[in-house]
Amino acid sequence: MPVGHLHHVELYVSELKRTVDFWRWLLEELGYHSFQNWEEGHSFKIGDTYIVFVQVEERFKEPSYHRCRVGLNHLAFHASSRKHVDELTNKLRAKGVTILYQDRHPYAGGDDYYAVYFEDPDRMKVEIVAP
Repeated sequence: MPVGHLHHVELYVSELKRTVDFWRWLLEELGYHSFQNWEEGHSFKIGDTYIVFVQVEERFKEPSYHRCRVGLNHLAFHASSRKHVDELTNKLRAKGVTILYQDRHPYAGGDDYYAVYFEDPDRMKVEIVAP
């Protein structure tokens, strides 16, 4: 593996089951597969990189996550095409997920930037961008 490639990201979540239910279909659509599963966590892997979701301890639940505080702002993933972004957008809407920046969708990132933006159950922003 080349030096500097991302190995993994670990995210603490407020309700593990809800988070895994939300992320499983999306990550599988993007080519990830379930990697590890234990009582307090679940991970998904693509190539040599994986994303880990861990149930936060009750004593650390407050204050809840907010992307505008110090820390992670959002996760962005590559889509295969603009059509792929559109397909994922339709699936997100069918699941009742609110699309962010709807007034500018799918060009919220600029005229030459085609993406969908939304939030996970803990309100972490997620972006899927076309090449």
